[in-house]
Parts: sequence; structure tokens; C-alpha cells
Amino acid sequence: MSTQPQQAPTAATVTARDVHEAATRLAGIAVRTPVLRAAPLDEHTGGQVLLKCENMQRTGSFKFRGACNAVARLSAEQLERGVIAFSSGNHALAVASAAAEAGSTAMLVMPADAPPAKFAAVRGLGAEVVTFDRYTEDRFALTARLATEHGLTPIPPYDHHDVIAGAGTSTAEFLDQAGQLDVLVIPLGGGGQLAGAGVVTAAADQGTRLIGVETAVGDKNRRSLRAGERVRIPVPRTIADGVTGEIPGELTFPLIRRHVHEVLVVHDDEIRAAMALLFGEMKLVVEPSGALAAAAVLAGRVHAPGGRVGVVLSGGNVDLPRLHGLLHPEPDVVSS
Repeated sequence: MSTQPQQAPTAATVTARDVHEAATRLAGIAVRTPVLRAAPLDEHTGGQVLLKCENMQRTGSFKFRGACNAVARLSAEQLERGVIAFSSGNHALAVASAAAEAGSTAMLVMPADAPPAKFAAVRGLGAEVVTFDRYTEDRFALTARLATEHGLTPIPPYDHHDVIAGAGTSTAEFLDQAGQLDVLVIPLGGGGQLAGAGVVTAAADQGTRLIGVETAVGDKNRRSLRAGERVRIPVPRTIADGVTGEIPGELTFPLIRRHVHEVLVVHDDEIRAAMALLFGEMKLVVEPSGALAAAAVLAGRVHAPGGRVGVVLSGGNVDLPRLHGLLHPEPDVVSS
């Protein structure tokens, strides 16, 4: 891995070559996750559905790709001082793991209501955890203050050149494994994975229609695309805890605006239905945020008669008690 310090360029300069170089850095470190046929979803699209199982990636989500690529680009001095990131869980796990593997340390700023299993996993990797209230505190300001106080290098969960390039390797790998896709559907939060996918699909020039999927109560990207500029929304309350940011990324949004064909939304009950189908029919454990794309397909919102549809399962970090609770909610729980 390179240890030369890098000045992160703007997202506009993220290229297919950056993604290729990230893939080279990740070779032998990140898992080449499997692609599975999903016949139970075919009838909902009119085509053939293929699942990219990033829920089987190291640390349980695609986030490891971007975090590992970003850490690999740090200088020896930066690694010695340590890194910091804010995250609801998956990016925290990824940064903690990448930092530990590089012989560095990590401080993670996590919402106090993040799933307990994610807290335990992050601390188990030797990282320091600082909690905040996602509904009343500014995670950006808190992270910036702690970074300055402790001399740590920030690794944002999506708004970072190397994170976007690393996240894009999942799409490059998917196309290499599956061949041409008529439609590619990806869960959407801050937009790192979708932005990277846009770079890759544009370079492949195969006419792939790229679709992002976010929650109906957290549709910041859909609103922003309609407005032509980034729109801030209240922090959404949803079972998809990994996509509760209130504004699209400053670097990711231009790439999404340039390359993404459509943004769809799903409701919590539709996410639960997708999780249940993936678990019951495919024997796959997928967390709510990771099931967004599959939920849109299951709800019949993705149409590709006779086409090949790629669906990314972006994460699987959900423990058994929470999985049971999500799939068997209390009668008085109201879905968004």
C-alpha cells in the first residue's frame, strides 16, 4: 500500500482509473463478494435479477472498500496520529478495521441510538467511540472539533475522493462478474457507492440505467435532484439507520446528478418485506439500509422487461434479536 500523503481532489475528478487503482489496492484485502441469481424477484421486474452480496464483505458492508482505500492513501505520519470518522455503524466498523490493519488507531463518532451490535463490533476492533444525539447534535461539527483537538485525520463516510473511488470497486467487480446489466439498483444514503457506480457505469458505456433507492421519509437526494441543488431535510426516523443523513454529500451529489437516471423511495414496511424475502427465500441476512434496492424491486418499482437487473445488497450488520424484531414488529408499531 502507498504511504504517500494525498490531497483529496474534488469528486469531479474521480475517474474510472481511480476506481481501478483502488481495486488494485484492495486486491487480496477486500472480499470479492458473490453474485447470486434471485429468481424470486424476477417476476417483479419482468427480467432477470442478480444480487451483489456486499453484506458478505469484510465488516459486513461495502463500506470497507472506501475506508480501506482511504486509509491506504495516508502518510506514515497520519497513520501514527490516527483517524476519525462519524458513522451510524457500517463506516465506523470499516474505518476501525482498516485502521487496525494499517497499524493505526481510530476514533468513531456514532449516534447514541445506533444498534448495540455495531457498538460492540467497533469497540471489539480497538476503536474509541464517542456518542452523539443524531436528532439534536451536529455530527460534522463534533467530528471536526475532535479531529483538531487530537490531531486526527478525518475519513468521511462518503464525501471523500478515495472513499468514492473505493466504493466504486463494488460496481466494477459486479460488472466483471455478471457482464452487461440493463439496470443497476443501489441503496442510497450519502451517495458514496452510487457516485462511484456512476463513474464506473459511465466509463463502461453499456447503457446501464442507474437507479438509487432511499427511504420515503429521508428522500434528501430525490428532493435535491428535483431542486437542482442540495436540499437539507430533518433527520428521518426510519428502521434504515444507515441512511439517516439530512443532506446529500457535497462531493457525491454532482456525480449522482450527472450519472444517475432515477431515485426511488421505499417505506419501512417494504424494507421489512424485502428483508423477509431475502432471509426466507435466499437465506441471506441483510440489514434495513442494505435492503433498500431489493425493497424497490419487490415493490414493483423497477421495470426491465426481458432485461438483466443488478441489485446491490449493501450491508448485513444486524444481530439476531434486532432481525427478529424487525421481521416481527409489535402490533402498535407504525411503519413510515
